[in-house]
Amino acid sequence: MRCLLSYLLMLLLLAGCAGNPAGDNLKARNSSNAVAETNLNLGVAYMQRGEYEKALEKLDRAYKADPDYYATQNAYGLLYQELGKPKLADEHFRKALRLNSQDSGTRNNYGQFLCQQGHYQKAESMFEKAAQNPLYKTPAIPLTNAGICAIQNHNTAKAEQYFRHALKIDPRIPAALLHMAHISYDKGNYMSARGYLQRYQQVAKHTPDSLWLGIRVERKLGDKDAVASYGLLLKNNFPDSDEASRYLESLKR
Repeated sequence: MRCLLSYLLMLLLLAGCAGNPAGDNLKARNSSNAVAETNLNLGVAYMQRGEYEKALEKLDRAYKADPDYYATQNAYGLLYQELGKPKLADEHFRKALRLNSQDSGTRNNYGQFLCQQGHYQKAESMFEKAAQNPLYKTPAIPLTNAGICAIQNHNTAKAEQYFRHALKIDPRIPAALLHMAHISYDKGNYMSARGYLQRYQQVAKHTPDSLWLGIRVERKLGDKDAVASYGLLLKNNFPDSDEASRYLESLKR
């Protein structure tokens, strides 16, 4: 969750620099209040470091300086989600959307929260609305998240559709590439799985999961050298991982 939170917070900062227009009846705008902006950014920085009490203090100051700034409410939602307080997280995400119904960053974050809570259809709706906003610069992100949520809902076919759509927009989305490698492997399309893994390696660092998948793919394809290479990376870089234990256990068979 910490890596995901850091990524969402980075997007939040970007959203704070370039808001989206909304209807005349909405209080949808960036804050012109320097105190609010400064404290929001400090709160985000503290969240990234896991210093949640300090983060809350800064967000409270940002809110007092500008109660109608939607990005502060978005940040509150992320903070309370991380703190395991879903009712408060939901409340603040909803308030952020009332203040700016056009903000795709908030919709994406709220979609992640809803998926975490098991509200899959509502989450899918949030992700799709985020991606459909013509002013949103990174629609591949909510599409990828929609795919991940579909997997959590045990709907692999729908997940594949979302991942393919995301990769058509941005071929370098690591999560979509890795999930497509998994899907291809599970379907027995091992050459396709290898291709997605190779593309993943070009844009992201290996994880225990990606290395273990690589080992299994190359075993199916009969490339012993590639298996050994993946295995060495897994043992050296992630010796205490469950995947490393599985690999070492598999060598005994």
